[in-house]
Amino acid sequence: MTNSHPHGVSVAESEGSPSESQTNWRRYFSFSTDHKVIGVQYLVTAFTFFLIAGLLAMIVRAELITPASDLVDRPFYNALFTMHGTVMIFLWIIPSLVGLANYVVPLAIGAKDMAFPKLNAIGFWIIPPAGIFLISSFFLPSGAAQAGWWNYPPLSLQNPSGNLLNGELFWVLSIILLGISSIMAAVNFVATIVWLRAPGMSYFRLPIFVWTVLTAQLMQLIYLPALTGVAIMMLADLTIGTHFFQPFDQGDPVLYQHLFWFYSHPTVYVWALPAFGIFSEIIPAFSREPLFGYRSVAIATISFVPITGMVWAHHMFASGTPQWLRIVFMFSTELVAIPTGIKVFAWTATIWRSKLHLETPMLFAFGGVVMFLFAGITGVMLGAMPFDLHVNNTYFVVGHFHYIVYNTITMALFAAIYYWFPKVSGRMYSEGWGKIHFWLTFIGANLTFFPMFPLGLLGMLRRVSSYDPEYAGWNIISSLGGFLLGVSILPFIANIVSAWLQGAKAAKNPWLATGLEWTTTSPPPVENFEEIPIVDSPPYDYGKAKYSDRSLANQ
Repeated sequence: MTNSHPHGVSVAESEGSPSESQTNWRRYFSFSTDHKVIGVQYLVTAFTFFLIAGLLAMIVRAELITPASDLVDRPFYNALFTMHGTVMIFLWIIPSLVGLANYVVPLAIGAKDMAFPKLNAIGFWIIPPAGIFLISSFFLPSGAAQAGWWNYPPLSLQNPSGNLLNGELFWVLSIILLGISSIMAAVNFVATIVWLRAPGMSYFRLPIFVWTVLTAQLMQLIYLPALTGVAIMMLADLTIGTHFFQPFDQGDPVLYQHLFWFYSHPTVYVWALPAFGIFSEIIPAFSREPLFGYRSVAIATISFVPITGMVWAHHMFASGTPQWLRIVFMFSTELVAIPTGIKVFAWTATIWRSKLHLETPMLFAFGGVVMFLFAGITGVMLGAMPFDLHVNNTYFVVGHFHYIVYNTITMALFAAIYYWFPKVSGRMYSEGWGKIHFWLTFIGANLTFFPMFPLGLLGMLRRVSSYDPEYAGWNIISSLGGFLLGVSILPFIANIVSAWLQGAKAAKNPWLATGLEWTTTSPPPVENFEEIPIVDSPPYDYGKAKYSDRSLANQ
């Protein structure tokens, strides 16, 4: 007998019960080489760091709710926003996207596992000690690093305490370790997607999420060595007396900015592209329509590899960059709007005149796309050199950045977690709690980050703990939104934990979605499929009866 579930399809407890090896929680604390276990390890570890970074952000917003600096001292405030940014980027966004891809990609291409399972496990197990090492720097006598998540010299090379063991040293060592982990993951993903696709899975039958992972990891291989290299040079300046970036010893701090942004602007798309891939999976599934312009979206995705390698210096319009070079980078930066616009057009055309199903994954995807429009438009504005110089180093930049990293990417991650949760756990979550989570997040995110645009236009600088009273109104709204955003996580945690323990059992394909991952059991067996599948149809083939008949959800 099939259980009735208001959203998605669930089945009776007795049907297709997973083996003990699939439900034993101890495997998540082991050196497992199963990509599914490693994917969950990544996601849970990254979410733990997300909570820590969120707590740091709430202290920052508590400080900024009044114009005076009256909650924490200024050095500690500098450490708070530095560690908030570093942890959110290097220990939440990057590892959570790698974790999601770890779980989904082998299933989506019909593979038994990743190409290099042991390398996969080593790459994950570097992250927890690196993250703990970074956060432990709060307990050093000189405190944690205070130079922002980009760690510009010469500020980052100053060491008033004179101690070798200082926050900057811990920051640089952690970044080097996390960079090595990311390179391992990139090698593995590219090899897996190129070598281990199921028979019939040509490149133009790959789901767009796989295309975005392939593109993002190619960008990691090409651009990430620049960041790892500059971190090693910084380590040498801090420890053995080299002067790569010391301006008074013939070093060049601007060289650091070039190398840092050569990686760190493409990396924005390393984060954003998988988020776009998530939207491209969920929007067709919940509008019951094929993805509009599939091939154009795939080609637009891979075009980010060369385009994003030509845009880094737009972060340095105010760093003494020659005028002619500013103009070159302004035009190359605006080129990014073309493939991005293709994607937005494809999502819009897919839902045009379709019958939308607004379950929780679709709400988060829809909300993420709407807020990405603000992120994209303000990104085009910042790419224009005259405007960028006007708002340089103000809260306008902070608002734009957070509309990317939280209002788009984190929204996409929540959409993905709800979408693939039945496949991962074999259980259905509560739609009611999921929707409460969505609305709290959507309202809280806009209340927190939208006020930063007018604040920036009015001239409020970022990275300050006190400000002119004329900025107080927008800051109060932003801080109250930040506290709401913090509260919004609670129904998510309660929902996921309770669903994993006692949720209704999920069918193979509770959303009636296309994709190979929905053809195997929920959760999948150790080697994913009873037999390697043969692909004989295009992706997003929602015209077939099996994607509209709920009685076939467990076939």
